[in-house]
Amino acid sequence: MNDIKQDMEKSIEALKHNFTRVRTGRANANILSDITVDYYGVPTPITQLAAVKAPEAHMLLIEPWDKAVLNAIVKAVSASDLGITPNSDGSVVRLPFPAPTEERRHELVRECRDLAEQARISIRNIRRDYNNRLDRDEDLSEDEVRREQARVQQHTDDFVAQVDELLKAKEAEVMEI
Repeated sequence: MNDIKQDMEKSIEALKHNFTRVRTGRANANILSDITVDYYGVPTPITQLAAVKAPEAHMLLIEPWDKAVLNAIVKAVSASDLGITPNSDGSVVRLPFPAPTEERRHELVRECRDLAEQARISIRNIRRDYNNRLDRDEDLSEDEVRREQARVQQHTDDFVAQVDELLKAKEAEVMEI
Protein backbone atom coordinates (compact mmCIF):
# COMPACT_ATOMS: atom_id res chain seq x y z
CA MET A 1 0.00 0.00 0.00
CA ASN A 2 2.91 2.36 0.54
CA ASP A 3 3.96 1.84 -3.07
CA ILE A 4 0.55 2.83 -4.37
CA LYS A 5 0.53 5.95 -2.19
CA GLN A 6 3.99 6.94 -3.43
CA ASP A 7 3.02 6.40 -7.06
CA MET A 8 -0.17 8.41 -6.68
CA GLU A 9 1.67 11.18 -4.83
CA LYS A 10 4.02 11.42 -7.82
CA SER A 11 0.98 12.09 -10.01
CA ILE A 12 -0.14 14.85 -7.63
CA GLU A 13 3.35 16.40 -7.61
CA ALA A 14 3.45 16.31 -11.42
CA LEU A 15 0.06 18.05 -11.51
CA LYS A 16 1.28 20.74 -9.11
CA HIS A 17 4.35 21.29 -11.28
CA ASN A 18 2.22 21.54 -14.41
CA PHE A 19 -0.12 24.00 -12.69
CA THR A 20 2.79 26.28 -11.80
CA ARG A 21 3.65 26.50 -15.48
CA VAL A 22 0.17 27.75 -16.40
CA ARG A 23 0.59 31.49 -16.82
CA THR A 24 -2.00 33.50 -14.96
CA GLY A 25 -1.98 37.27 -14.63
CA ARG A 26 0.23 37.01 -11.57
CA ALA A 27 4.00 36.88 -11.71
CA ASN A 28 5.31 33.46 -10.69
CA ALA A 29 9.02 32.60 -10.67
CA ASN A 30 8.26 28.92 -11.33
CA ILE A 31 7.25 29.81 -14.85
CA LEU A 32 10.96 30.23 -15.65
CA SER A 33 12.01 26.83 -14.29
CA ASP A 34 12.01 25.12 -17.71
CA ILE A 35 13.78 27.89 -19.62
CA THR A 36 17.48 27.27 -20.18
CA VAL A 37 20.18 29.71 -21.24
CA ASP A 38 23.34 28.81 -23.13
CA TYR A 39 25.93 29.71 -20.50
CA TYR A 40 29.43 29.16 -21.87
CA GLY A 41 28.21 26.24 -23.97
CA VAL A 42 26.19 24.61 -21.18
CA PRO A 43 22.37 24.82 -21.14
CA THR A 44 21.63 26.18 -17.66
CA PRO A 45 18.26 27.06 -16.07
CA ILE A 46 17.70 30.78 -15.53
CA THR A 47 17.12 30.17 -11.84
CA GLN A 48 20.74 28.99 -11.52
CA LEU A 49 22.12 32.07 -13.26
CA ALA A 50 20.14 34.84 -11.63
CA ALA A 51 18.03 35.95 -8.73
CA VAL A 52 14.36 35.94 -9.72
CA LYS A 53 12.18 38.33 -7.74
CA ALA A 54 8.57 39.46 -7.88
CA PRO A 55 8.61 43.13 -6.80
CA GLU A 56 4.92 43.47 -7.62
CA ALA A 57 2.07 41.15 -8.55
CA HIS A 58 2.41 41.62 -12.30
CA MET A 59 6.19 41.86 -12.69
CA LEU A 60 9.16 39.50 -12.46
CA LEU A 61 12.67 40.83 -12.08
CA ILE A 62 15.62 38.71 -13.23
CA GLU A 63 18.92 39.92 -11.82
CA PRO A 64 21.82 37.86 -13.25
CA TRP A 65 24.88 37.36 -11.12
CA ASP A 66 27.06 37.55 -14.24
CA LYS A 67 26.02 40.59 -16.31
CA ALA A 68 27.57 39.02 -19.43
CA VAL A 69 24.69 36.54 -19.58
CA LEU A 70 22.00 39.25 -19.61
CA ASN A 71 21.49 39.21 -23.39
CA ALA A 72 21.36 35.41 -23.43
CA ILE A 73 18.59 35.52 -20.80
CA VAL A 74 16.63 38.03 -22.88
CA LYS A 75 16.99 35.79 -25.97
CA ALA A 76 15.96 32.66 -24.06
CA VAL A 77 12.85 34.29 -22.60
CA SER A 78 11.93 35.74 -26.00
CA ALA A 79 12.36 32.36 -27.68
CA SER A 80 10.24 30.56 -25.07
CA ASP A 81 6.49 30.09 -25.47
CA LEU A 82 5.64 32.32 -22.51
CA GLY A 83 4.28 35.11 -24.65
CA ILE A 84 6.09 37.74 -22.57
CA THR A 85 8.37 40.41 -23.97
CA PRO A 86 11.37 40.94 -21.71
CA ASN A 87 12.66 44.45 -21.05
CA SER A 88 16.35 44.90 -20.25
CA ASP A 89 18.01 48.01 -18.81
CA GLY A 90 21.57 46.67 -18.87
CA SER A 91 21.62 45.22 -15.36
CA VAL A 92 18.24 43.49 -14.88
CA VAL A 93 15.52 41.97 -17.03
CA ARG A 94 11.91 42.89 -16.32
CA LEU A 95 9.09 40.59 -17.33
CA PRO A 96 5.70 42.33 -17.26
CA PHE A 97 2.72 39.98 -16.93
CA PRO A 98 -0.33 41.61 -18.49
CA ALA A 99 -3.69 40.59 -17.09
CA PRO A 100 -5.23 37.98 -19.40
CA THR A 101 -8.48 38.74 -21.16
CA GLU A 102 -11.69 36.95 -20.18
CA GLU A 103 -11.39 34.67 -23.22
CA ARG A 104 -7.77 33.82 -22.39
CA ARG A 105 -8.70 33.02 -18.78
CA HIS A 106 -11.33 30.56 -20.02
CA GLU A 107 -8.70 28.94 -22.27
CA LEU A 108 -6.37 28.64 -19.28
CA VAL A 109 -9.14 27.03 -17.21
CA ARG A 110 -9.68 24.49 -20.00
CA GLU A 111 -5.94 23.81 -20.04
CA CYS A 112 -5.98 23.30 -16.26
CA ARG A 113 -8.92 20.91 -16.57
CA ASP A 114 -7.01 18.91 -19.19
CA LEU A 115 -3.99 18.71 -16.88
CA ALA A 116 -6.21 17.58 -14.01
CA GLU A 117 -7.82 14.93 -16.20
CA GLN A 118 -4.38 13.62 -17.15
CA ALA A 119 -3.56 13.33 -13.45
CA ARG A 120 -6.82 11.47 -12.80
CA ILE A 121 -6.05 9.08 -15.65
CA SER A 122 -2.58 8.50 -14.24
CA ILE A 123 -4.04 7.70 -10.82
CA ARG A 124 -6.59 5.33 -12.33
CA ASN A 125 -3.86 3.58 -14.32
CA ILE A 126 -1.93 3.06 -11.09
CA ARG A 127 -5.10 1.57 -9.55
CA ARG A 128 -5.53 -0.75 -12.53
CA ASP A 129 -1.92 -1.93 -12.35
CA TYR A 130 -2.14 -2.69 -8.63
CA ASN A 131 -5.48 -4.47 -9.03
CA ASN A 132 -4.02 -6.60 -11.81
CA ARG A 133 -1.06 -7.42 -9.59
CA LEU A 134 -3.45 -8.45 -6.80
CA ASP A 135 -5.45 -10.65 -9.18
CA ARG A 136 -2.29 -12.49 -10.23
CA ASP A 137 -1.05 -13.01 -6.67
CA GLU A 138 -1.72 -16.67 -5.92
CA ASP A 139 -0.88 -16.31 -2.20
CA LEU A 140 -4.03 -14.28 -1.53
CA SER A 141 -7.53 -15.65 -1.13
CA GLU A 142 -10.46 -14.08 -2.98
CA ASP A 143 -11.60 -12.24 0.17
CA GLU A 144 -8.14 -10.83 0.75
CA VAL A 145 -7.95 -9.69 -2.87
CA ARG A 146 -11.33 -7.93 -2.54
CA ARG A 147 -10.25 -6.25 0.70
CA GLU A 148 -7.01 -5.04 -0.85
CA GLN A 149 -8.83 -3.84 -3.96
CA ALA A 150 -11.22 -1.90 -1.73
CA ARG A 151 -8.22 -0.25 -0.03
CA VAL A 152 -6.71 0.56 -3.43
CA GLN A 153 -10.03 2.10 -4.47
CA GLN A 154 -10.12 4.18 -1.28
CA HIS A 155 -6.64 5.53 -2.02
CA THR A 156 -7.71 6.24 -5.59
CA ASP A 157 -10.77 8.17 -4.40
CA ASP A 158 -8.65 10.19 -1.94
CA PHE A 159 -6.10 11.16 -4.58
CA VAL A 160 -8.75 12.01 -7.19
CA ALA A 161 -10.35 14.26 -4.55
CA GLN A 162 -6.96 15.96 -4.08
CA VAL A 163 -6.77 16.54 -7.84
CA ASP A 164 -10.25 18.09 -7.76
CA GLU A 165 -9.25 20.39 -4.87
CA LEU A 166 -6.09 21.50 -6.69
CA LEU A 167 -8.08 22.13 -9.86
CA LYS A 168 -10.69 24.17 -8.00
CA ALA A 169 -8.00 26.34 -6.40
CA LYS A 170 -6.18 26.84 -9.71
CA GLU A 171 -9.42 27.73 -11.52
CA ALA A 172 -10.15 30.36 -8.86
CA GLU A 173 -6.62 31.75 -9.27
CA VAL A 174 -6.91 31.89 -13.05
CA MET A 175 -10.33 33.54 -13.06
CA GLU A 176 -9.29 36.13 -10.47
CA ILE A 177 -8.96 39.55 -12.06
